Amino acid sequence: MDVLYFAWLRQKIGADKEAVTVPKDVTTVGELINWLKAQSPGHGDAFANAKYVRTAVNHEFATLETPVKQGDEVAFFPPVTGG
Repeated sequence: MDVLYFAWLRQKIGADKEAVTVPKDVTTVGELINWLKAQSPGHGDAFANAKYVRTAVNHEFATLETPVKQGDEVAFFPPVTGG
């Protein structure tokens, strides 16, 4: 699974992307976030308040209940506003 990080998430984690192999019991965006939080202090800090994080799975906006699987591209980014 390719995981992409944007804006302050990238800064806290220290990378703009990473390839991860998640356990088989990680099947939703919410479970992925919980798993990522345990991977490093930076991940934990980035996802400490998940309500400030938006997600896309394979270029489609996603919710915490959206399914994920190996081979997906999952992007995490802060909420955006129009100008």
